[in-house]
Amino acid sequence: MLPIKINSLQFTSIFASMADDLKYLRALLTSDSAVISELYQLTLPKVKKFVVQNKGSIQDAEDIFQKALVQIAVRYKKNPFSINTSFKAFLFTACKNLWRRELNKSSQWVTKDVEEEQVYEKFEDAYVLLEQERFELFQAALDLSSENCKSILEMFFNDVPYAEMVKDLGYSSETVARQRVFKCKKKLIELIQNSSRFNALKEL
Repeated sequence: MLPIKINSLQFTSIFASMADDLKYLRALLTSDSAVISELYQLTLPKVKKFVVQNKGSIQDAEDIFQKALVQIAVRYKKNPFSINTSFKAFLFTACKNLWRRELNKSSQWVTKDVEEEQVYEKFEDAYVLLEQERFELFQAALDLSSENCKSILEMFFNDVPYAEMVKDLGYSSETVARQRVFKCKKKLIELIQNSSRFNALKEL
Protein backbone atom coordinates (compact mmCIF):
# COMPACT_ATOMS: atom_id res chain seq x y z
CA MET A 1 0.00 0.00 0.00
CA LEU A 2 1.33 3.43 -0.90
CA PRO A 3 2.32 5.51 2.12
CA ILE A 4 0.16 8.49 3.01
CA LYS A 5 2.25 11.40 4.16
CA ILE A 6 0.51 13.37 6.89
CA ASN A 7 1.78 16.82 7.73
CA SER A 8 0.56 19.96 9.43
CA LEU A 9 -1.19 21.14 6.28
CA GLN A 10 -3.27 17.97 6.19
CA PHE A 11 -4.25 18.37 9.80
CA THR A 12 -5.17 21.96 9.07
CA SER A 13 -7.67 20.44 6.63
CA ILE A 14 -9.15 18.51 9.56
CA PHE A 15 -9.78 21.83 11.30
CA ALA A 16 -11.63 23.00 8.20
CA SER A 17 -13.53 19.70 7.99
CA MET A 18 -14.76 20.01 11.56
CA ALA A 19 -15.90 23.57 10.93
CA ASP A 20 -17.74 22.38 7.80
CA ASP A 21 -19.47 19.58 9.72
CA LEU A 22 -20.78 22.06 12.28
CA LYS A 23 -21.77 24.47 9.52
CA TYR A 24 -23.82 21.85 7.69
CA LEU A 25 -25.52 20.55 10.84
CA ARG A 26 -26.47 24.08 11.89
CA ALA A 27 -27.71 24.81 8.38
CA LEU A 28 -30.11 21.85 8.54
CA LEU A 29 -31.50 23.06 11.87
CA THR A 30 -31.91 26.66 10.69
CA SER A 31 -32.97 25.84 7.11
CA ASP A 32 -30.08 27.87 5.73
CA SER A 33 -30.90 27.61 2.01
CA ALA A 34 -27.47 28.79 0.84
CA VAL A 35 -25.53 26.16 2.78
CA ILE A 36 -28.08 23.43 2.02
CA SER A 37 -27.76 24.31 -1.67
CA GLU A 38 -24.01 23.82 -1.30
CA LEU A 39 -24.67 20.32 0.07
CA TYR A 40 -26.85 19.55 -2.93
CA GLN A 41 -24.06 20.59 -5.30
CA LEU A 42 -21.37 18.63 -3.45
CA THR A 43 -23.16 15.39 -2.62
CA LEU A 44 -26.32 14.91 -4.70
CA PRO A 45 -24.43 13.97 -7.92
CA LYS A 46 -22.82 10.99 -6.15
CA VAL A 47 -26.19 9.97 -4.72
CA LYS A 48 -27.80 10.16 -8.16
CA LYS A 49 -25.06 7.98 -9.65
CA PHE A 50 -25.41 5.39 -6.90
CA VAL A 51 -29.21 5.22 -7.05
CA VAL A 52 -29.38 5.10 -10.86
CA GLN A 53 -26.78 2.29 -10.91
CA ASN A 54 -28.98 0.39 -8.49
CA LYS A 55 -32.38 0.25 -10.17
CA GLY A 56 -33.44 3.79 -9.28
CA SER A 57 -34.20 7.04 -11.06
CA ILE A 58 -33.02 10.62 -10.71
CA GLN A 59 -36.27 11.41 -8.89
CA ASP A 60 -35.65 8.50 -6.49
CA ALA A 61 -32.19 9.89 -5.76
CA GLU A 62 -33.54 13.38 -5.06
CA ASP A 63 -36.24 11.97 -2.77
CA ILE A 64 -33.72 9.84 -0.87
CA PHE A 65 -31.36 12.80 -0.53
CA GLN A 66 -34.08 15.02 0.92
CA LYS A 67 -35.22 12.24 3.25
CA ALA A 68 -31.67 11.78 4.53
CA LEU A 69 -31.29 15.51 5.21
CA VAL A 70 -34.54 15.57 7.18
CA GLN A 71 -33.62 12.48 9.20
CA ILE A 72 -30.18 13.85 10.07
CA ALA A 73 -31.68 17.18 11.11
CA VAL A 74 -34.35 15.55 13.30
CA ARG A 75 -31.81 13.22 14.89
CA TYR A 76 -29.34 16.03 15.59
CA LYS A 77 -32.03 18.29 17.03
CA LYS A 78 -33.21 15.52 19.36
CA ASN A 79 -29.75 14.41 20.44
CA PRO A 80 -26.71 16.38 19.13
CA PHE A 81 -23.96 14.07 17.96
CA SER A 82 -20.44 14.32 16.56
CA ILE A 83 -19.41 12.99 13.15
CA ASN A 84 -16.22 10.92 12.94
CA THR A 85 -15.78 11.50 9.23
CA SER A 86 -16.60 14.33 6.85
CA PHE A 87 -20.25 15.41 6.77
CA LYS A 88 -20.41 14.77 3.02
CA ALA A 89 -19.28 11.15 3.51
CA PHE A 90 -21.73 10.78 6.39
CA LEU A 91 -24.60 12.11 4.27
CA PHE A 92 -23.70 9.91 1.30
CA THR A 93 -23.64 6.81 3.53
CA ALA A 94 -27.03 7.75 4.97
CA CYS A 95 -28.44 8.07 1.45
CA LYS A 96 -27.02 4.70 0.42
CA ASN A 97 -28.50 3.00 3.46
CA LEU A 98 -31.92 4.54 2.86
CA TRP A 99 -31.94 3.44 -0.77
CA ARG A 100 -30.88 -0.08 0.15
CA ARG A 101 -33.79 -0.28 2.58
CA GLU A 102 -36.12 0.80 -0.20
CA LEU A 103 -34.78 -1.90 -2.48
CA ASN A 104 -34.86 -4.54 0.24
CA LYS A 105 -38.57 -3.88 0.66
CA SER A 106 -39.11 -5.16 -2.86
CA SER A 107 -36.12 -7.56 -2.94
CA GLN A 108 -34.43 -5.61 -5.75
CA TRP A 109 -31.01 -5.04 -4.21
CA VAL A 110 -28.88 -6.01 -7.21
CA THR A 111 -26.25 -3.74 -8.68
CA LYS A 112 -25.53 -3.48 -12.39
CA ASP A 113 -22.05 -4.70 -11.73
CA VAL A 114 -21.86 -6.37 -8.32
CA GLU A 115 -18.11 -6.96 -8.37
CA GLU A 116 -17.35 -3.37 -9.34
CA GLU A 117 -19.69 -2.05 -6.64
CA GLN A 118 -18.09 -4.24 -3.97
CA VAL A 119 -14.61 -3.03 -4.91
CA TYR A 120 -15.80 0.57 -4.82
CA GLU A 121 -17.45 0.14 -1.42
CA LYS A 122 -14.39 -1.56 0.07
CA PHE A 123 -12.26 1.37 -1.08
CA GLU A 124 -14.79 3.86 0.28
CA ASP A 125 -15.05 2.04 3.62
CA ALA A 126 -11.26 2.04 3.93
CA TYR A 127 -11.17 5.76 3.20
CA VAL A 128 -13.86 6.49 5.80
CA LEU A 129 -12.00 4.42 8.40
CA LEU A 130 -8.80 6.34 7.69
CA GLU A 131 -10.64 9.64 8.04
CA GLN A 132 -12.15 8.43 11.31
CA GLU A 133 -8.70 7.48 12.61
CA ARG A 134 -7.46 10.97 11.76
CA PHE A 135 -10.43 12.56 13.45
CA GLU A 136 -9.99 10.47 16.60
CA LEU A 137 -6.31 11.40 16.69
CA PHE A 138 -7.31 15.05 16.37
CA GLN A 139 -9.91 14.69 19.15
CA ALA A 140 -7.43 12.98 21.47
CA ALA A 141 -4.94 15.83 20.97
CA LEU A 142 -7.66 18.40 21.57
CA ASP A 143 -8.49 16.70 24.88
CA LEU A 144 -4.84 17.12 25.92
CA SER A 145 -4.91 20.84 25.21
CA SER A 146 -5.28 23.41 27.95
CA GLU A 147 -8.81 24.43 28.94
CA ASN A 148 -8.22 27.87 27.44
CA CYS A 149 -7.10 26.39 24.13
CA LYS A 150 -10.01 23.96 24.05
CA SER A 151 -12.42 26.82 24.67
CA ILE A 152 -11.07 29.12 21.99
CA LEU A 153 -10.64 26.34 19.41
CA GLU A 154 -14.19 25.11 19.96
CA MET A 155 -15.40 28.67 19.42
CA PHE A 156 -13.20 28.92 16.33
CA PHE A 157 -14.62 25.68 14.88
CA ASN A 158 -18.13 26.97 15.57
CA ASP A 159 -17.41 30.14 13.55
CA VAL A 160 -17.80 32.35 16.62
CA PRO A 161 -16.75 35.93 15.70
CA TYR A 162 -13.48 37.11 17.19
CA ALA A 163 -15.32 40.01 18.82
CA GLU A 164 -17.40 37.49 20.76
CA MET A 165 -14.28 35.52 21.72
CA VAL A 166 -12.81 38.70 23.16
CA LYS A 167 -15.95 39.31 25.20
CA ASP A 168 -16.45 35.74 26.45
CA LEU A 169 -12.80 34.87 27.14
CA GLY A 170 -11.62 38.24 28.37
CA TYR A 171 -8.98 39.04 25.74
CA SER A 172 -7.90 42.64 25.31
CA SER A 173 -8.48 42.74 21.53
CA GLU A 174 -9.39 40.71 18.46
CA THR A 175 -5.71 40.70 17.50
CA VAL A 176 -4.88 38.95 20.78
CA ALA A 177 -7.68 36.45 20.16
CA ARG A 178 -6.40 35.71 16.64
CA GLN A 179 -2.88 35.20 17.98
CA ARG A 180 -4.21 32.86 20.64
CA VAL A 181 -6.09 30.79 18.05
CA PHE A 182 -2.92 30.54 15.96
CA LYS A 183 -0.82 29.43 18.95
CA CYS A 184 -3.42 26.89 20.07
CA LYS A 185 -3.70 25.42 16.57
CA LYS A 186 0.10 25.19 16.39
CA LYS A 187 0.24 23.45 19.79
CA LEU A 188 -2.52 21.08 18.71
CA ILE A 189 -0.57 20.08 15.61
CA GLU A 190 2.52 19.44 17.75
CA LEU A 191 0.48 17.18 20.05
CA ILE A 192 -0.81 15.29 17.03
CA GLN A 193 2.63 14.87 15.46
CA ASN A 194 4.15 13.67 18.75
CA SER A 195 1.50 10.99 19.13
CA SER A 196 2.35 7.33 18.48
CA ARG A 197 -0.96 7.09 16.57
CA PHE A 198 0.31 9.75 14.19
CA ASN A 199 3.36 7.62 13.32
CA ALA A 200 1.11 4.58 12.83
CA LEU A 201 -1.13 6.51 10.43
CA LYS A 202 1.88 7.51 8.35
CA GLU A 203 2.47 3.82 7.65
CA LEU A 204 -1.05 3.20 6.30
